[in-house]
Amino acid sequence: MFAVIQTGGKQYRVAEGDVLRVEKLDGDIGATLEFAPLLVVGESAQIGEAAAGNTVTAEVVDHGRGKKIYIVKYKSGVQYRRRNGHRQDFTAIRITGIQ
Repeated sequence: MFAVIQTGGKQYRVAEGDVLRVEKLDGDIGATLEFAPLLVVGESAQIGEAAAGNTVTAEVVDHGRGKKIYIVKYKSGVQYRRRNGHRQDFTAIRITGIQ
């Protein structure tokens, strides 16, 4: 069975036992999180109102920061160059159940 959840402005297709990185969420390592309402649930694809009563539970596995990416700005002819770095915070979660 699978479900589609929404967190951090993104949508994720999850199944029980999956471990995924999402935008940083509050909660200590080992804490339980609940995601509801769901967008799609199950093999028969319950959508919208039919999926509203279901929840997905997840356990917080880790907090961290992603790989560094560089943002480069450049304008030709005017000697304008800027370089900036960014590391996004994340929370790793393990899906423990879909009800």
